Parts: sequence; structure tokens; C-alpha cells
Amino acid sequence: MKLPVAPNRQLGQHFLVDDNILGVIGRLAELDPEDVVLEVGPGLGVLTEYLAEQVARVHAVELDRGLEPHLAERLRGRENVDLTFGDALRLDLATLEPAPTKFVANLPYNVATPLIVESLDGLPSVSHWTVMLQREVADRLFARPSTKAYGAVSVLVQLAAERTGFHPVSRTVFRPPPNVDSALVAFRRIPLPGDFAAIKSVVEAAFAHRRKTLPNSVELAGLASRARTQEALAAIDRDPAVRAEALEPHEFVALTAAMR
Repeated sequence: MKLPVAPNRQLGQHFLVDDNILGVIGRLAELDPEDVVLEVGPGLGVLTEYLAEQVARVHAVELDRGLEPHLAERLRGRENVDLTFGDALRLDLATLEPAPTKFVANLPYNVATPLIVESLDGLPSVSHWTVMLQREVADRLFARPSTKAYGAVSVLVQLAAERTGFHPVSRTVFRPPPNVDSALVAFRRIPLPGDFAAIKSVVEAAFAHRRKTLPNSVELAGLASRARTQEALAAIDRDPAVRAEALEPHEFVALTAAMR
């Protein structure tokens, strides 16, 4: 299949080209005619066009200016699509009007994790995510404690959301085909614990040096002294020499409160 636009190798582009996956995305996203969707990385506009037919408005954010002529032509006449060019990690997506209610995207692999984590509290209007990710990253989001995949992103996502769907995706739906497997993950928002920003700081510091004990990692990250963290762990009935990967997500909430 000849692509209308050559992929940008520096950006690691793998364009979604197979229309057959769109129905799966729509089902997992539980699309409603009143939804306002945020899409990051529209690429050739295959998903963008599909979303525009299903929902009230689509905010499509694309980094690659080279795709502008193709997207402008493909989306001509789509009055409900707002196309923005820029780095989604640098743009203030919380100022989009109307505010997005769902996040549906084939996310660029190199920015997928920070985009998801930042959206948990940075985009409070978003109630549901359906994102295409590298399979390894998809597995991390809802990994269980004491597993290799479990990390900071697992804790933060699980404190903010519950998984509603998972669908492995063939490499053949992309051009060029990536060298890794992919998956669609859908999850919906649950109430954020209070002071989520403080919890995020503790979680990220705890996993910053995951081979170290949790108190050592937190101290090396510059967040708190080892002694203070050890006292907080004792207060929640945890061994002061525990590693971060052993704690359940809800225990990080308790740990953050105990460290105050």
C-alpha cells in the first residue's frame, strides 16, 4: 500500500491505515453523539474522520506540520474537527473549548506514557480513555504489584481509573508496520484521591530507583529523607526496607498522608 505522505522516521511514525480496527475503537470508547474527543497524533486522519462521524467535536493535535496539507484535504468540510499543530506535551490541552470528554488516540509511542499520566489530573473533563499503545506499555497500565510490568504509571493510572477493555492489535493495521506489538486499552475515570499531585510526587520518587529500597529511592530522588520515609512506612504497617513495587496503589495514598 502506497502512503499519501511518507512517515517521519525521526518522529517514529506508524500510521493507522486499516479501517477494520475503527469499529473496535468505537466500541471500546463507548462513543456518544454528544462526546467531545481529544485525539493526539491523528497521522493520516483515518481515525479522525471516523470520530468526526460519531461525535459532536474532535480536537486533533498533531506535531508533524508536514501532514497539514493532507489532513486539511482529508478533513475538508468536517466542521466539527479542530486541528491543532504542536507538541501535545507542551500545549495547554486543558484550555480546549469545548472541553474534551473522551481521549481516543493512536498515541505516538515515545510520548504515550507522559501524555496519559498528565491527563489523569491535568484534563479533569476527560471521563474515558481509549488509547492504542505499544503492548509493553499497555500491559504496564493495569499491572499488579510485585510484577516486572508494575511501576509508577501503574499506580497512578489505577488510582485514577478502572479498565473497561483490552484488545491486542495486529502490526498489519499500521504502515509502516512497527517492530513491536500493540494493544488498545480502554479505561474510565474514578474519583481521584485527595492531593493527587503530592501522591504523584511520592510515587515517582519511590520508583525512581526501583532496585533500591523505597526509602533509599525517595531520598535519592530528593523528596524526603530515608528516616522520614521509614517512619511513614512503619505507620502504615510496612517493612521499612520494602521496595516500591511491593505496595498496592492505595498504600501509596496512605504513605503520602503518613509522610506529611
